Amino acid sequence: MSSGTIYSPHHPRFSWLFVVIFIIAASALFFEVTGAAFTDIGLSPMTAALVIGASLLGSYVNIPIAEVQSDQPRVTEEYVTQFGITYRIPRITPARFTILAVNLGGAVIPSIVVVYLLSRYSSLLPQIVLGVAIVAVVTHAVARPTKGLGIVTPALVPPLAAAASALLIQSSAPYAVAYISGVMGALVGADLTNLAAIPDLGAGIVSIGGGGTFDGVFLSGIIAVLLA
Repeated sequence: MSSGTIYSPHHPRFSWLFVVIFIIAASALFFEVTGAAFTDIGLSPMTAALVIGASLLGSYVNIPIAEVQSDQPRVTEEYVTQFGITYRIPRITPARFTILAVNLGGAVIPSIVVVYLLSRYSSLLPQIVLGVAIVAVVTHAVARPTKGLGIVTPALVPPLAAAASALLIQSSAPYAVAYISGVMGALVGADLTNLAAIPDLGAGIVSIGGGGTFDGVFLSGIIAVLLA
């Protein structure tokens, strides 16, 4: 019997095939779950798909809105390779200003969805404001201004806090309360309440809804709604 007719589980072809199948299955499950979450809050399947895709792609787009005077030097890294070995060399340069930007996928698009939901559930404004306040306080407590980077927030805290708030606050649309609380609570608690820390970060750019906040905002639209 020829050995070429039997493939070991560790055969390269088998391994790559398994990886491709796993990626396809995981992607399909991800879009199914996220799509279900967004349709639960009142979006059509097509609109939900557009919001998901635009949010993911928009996470790479930062829209500059202002320049903030920087009080700290900027630390950058350069890499030099000699004799096959790569050396990391930190460089400290004076930072005159930090660019304040708004992330398209982590702030602009979620805010548009929030405005849409507020127009549909305006009668729930008191519950929504309370939910946003709770998530903002919790998120602010765990958010950390990090030098050279920006505002970093544990990704799961805003959506879990939003889901808990939606369950505790009595309303006729807990999905909407969870989503709005998670998105706005994350943006307010992580970024907006820490704007005063920007001059001390020494970062080239700080993006509202970007970096360490994007995960919390995006996941709020999925986890919070599903849990609620």
